[in-house]
Amino acid sequence: MQAPQFSQQVLDWYHKYGRKTLPWQQEKTPYKVWLSEVMLQQTQVATVIPYFERFMARFPTVTDLAKAPLDEVLHLWTGLGYYARARNLHKAAQQVADKHGGVFPQTYEEVADLPGVGRSTAGAILSLSLGKHFPILDGNVKRVLARCYAVSGWPGKKEVENRLWEISERVTPAQGVSQFNQAMMDLGAMVCTRSKPKCELCPLSNGCVSYANHSWANYPGKKPKVTLPERTGYMLMMQHGDEVFLAQRPAVGLWGGLFCFPQFSDEQELHNWLEQRGIPADNLTQLTAFRHTFSHFHLDIVPMWLPVSSTGGCMDEGPALWYNLGQPQSVGLAAPVERLLQQLRAEPVALAPVRAEEEE
Repeated sequence: MQAPQFSQQVLDWYHKYGRKTLPWQQEKTPYKVWLSEVMLQQTQVATVIPYFERFMARFPTVTDLAKAPLDEVLHLWTGLGYYARARNLHKAAQQVADKHGGVFPQTYEEVADLPGVGRSTAGAILSLSLGKHFPILDGNVKRVLARCYAVSGWPGKKEVENRLWEISERVTPAQGVSQFNQAMMDLGAMVCTRSKPKCELCPLSNGCVSYANHSWANYPGKKPKVTLPERTGYMLMMQHGDEVFLAQRPAVGLWGGLFCFPQFSDEQELHNWLEQRGIPADNLTQLTAFRHTFSHFHLDIVPMWLPVSSTGGCMDEGPALWYNLGQPQSVGLAAPVERLLQQLRAEPVALAPVRAEEEE
């Protein structure tokens, strides 16, 4: 299909069926579009909307976001996952405040220089908010282009991605670029879906190679299968009354900057840690284990609950706090930690009664 026909059919479809009422599409600004684009990486629109609205209510401008403590940003992000996005968001806001006087930059070079912003995100920010002529290539767009032009291979491979960028550059029109780019994302999300695409509703079906060949399932190519390694983490849940001990993770790495239970690779390491701090482990109780899957490994989490008689034994652990279950602090929590805290609120752990030894 020739580029002018492709773009015209997509634009005609958008005017009839495209999404035009999303929160970040109202009174568009580069700041709003940037915030939404970062949240939408790896995450569906329906999940993002309430997070976006909470962020905009708390941080109406990029300067408000830059001035906020990282803990508060991570707290509002809790549940969205991929927390490096939130840390980069905060860093980028500070860069806009420091280098650009709090005015969101409007050139491709300056936008692409922000932490966490790649080529496609920069193109989306400038095209969607300001109508500047830049192509995009997010996951939805990759799928539409790979199927329409039968581009085989996994888009994570550089040569496949480069081919898709070439096509995206060619079909993206100078006029109506904002609507076109939004339409391409909508098509991938609503019509050219990963499974069971609605080809009969697609404006490109008359020129789509994979539709003509009934081969949509072959595109885009699958990521080579990798067996994820498995690890075990023992999480120590020390509780004193309504308070539970949480330590802040280092800024870099897994769950960076989030508050978590102290974590150990085995039970012996956990016992050694308690012993070094003079914390009795008599009532240590194992709760139900569960699996949390990251993109690169499975973590089997074994929660170990321990009632303690005072809160003094472990406050020299660096950034840490006693988290009040009744009046929670505004800090960022790793998803499994939030799950366990909710469990403690809903079903407090009861100590097993001590049975008197039977007389012989």
